[in-house]
Amino acid sequence: MKAIILSAGQGKRLLPMTAHQPKCLLQVQGKSILEWQIDTLLACGISDITVVVGYQASQVEAVLYSKYHEAGIHTLFNAEYASTDNLVSCYLARAEMQEDFILLNGDTLFEPAILQQVLKEAATPVTVTVNQKNAYDADDMKVSLADERLVRIGKDIPAPDTHGESIGLLLFRGAGPKLFTDGLERALADTRLVWRWFLSVVDAIAQKEEVGVCLVNGKAWCEIDYPADLECAERIVADARRAGR
Repeated sequence: MKAIILSAGQGKRLLPMTAHQPKCLLQVQGKSILEWQIDTLLACGISDITVVVGYQASQVEAVLYSKYHEAGIHTLFNAEYASTDNLVSCYLARAEMQEDFILLNGDTLFEPAILQQVLKEAATPVTVTVNQKNAYDADDMKVSLADERLVRIGKDIPAPDTHGESIGLLLFRGAGPKLFTDGLERALADTRLVWRWFLSVVDAIAQKEEVGVCLVNGKAWCEIDYPADLECAERIVADARRAGR
């Protein structure tokens, strides 16, 4: 099992904290977001890890070398990070997607139990990790479900059709990697689509193939986009430490 972490962006909504360092290196309880992600992957037995870098790439590479050089974690550089979205980062990493892999947004912090559950329960070629709550805002990556199948994913799904949100962690296995890389090739054939999210490819796959979900309701996670999200991340890590997780 491989893992690919998309960490090319600056994180402008966290300025001025990201004026001179990328979002993935912001500190949470003494470790960067990226370190928390890698440590969780390693603890779950996933050591073949690729980090897609862009903004202040040398800083990320320095941390990876300092902390994980013996683990063999490597990077891919997205030179167009400032003028594209994560669809392009995924496209650049497609050579790493020839076998089962985890795809992870670089700003998602989660407790290890979430990854353990996904690895144990995911049974479809493409599995999206989903959390459900009482209400969703415009920035949530919403999902629409039919039983346990995902039928739509995107930020513009109407409220009556919204049944959860993607937390930014997906698993591709079996036929899933080829479904996804073929979808990336089709999407990037139109250069006007460079500002799309990679989940638009998953949305297209769901129109024709079975895309499953793993519900992680009640487990701790957060997407870090704003200063308040960092406070949430601090609480998650502090609670996990108190609980011995």
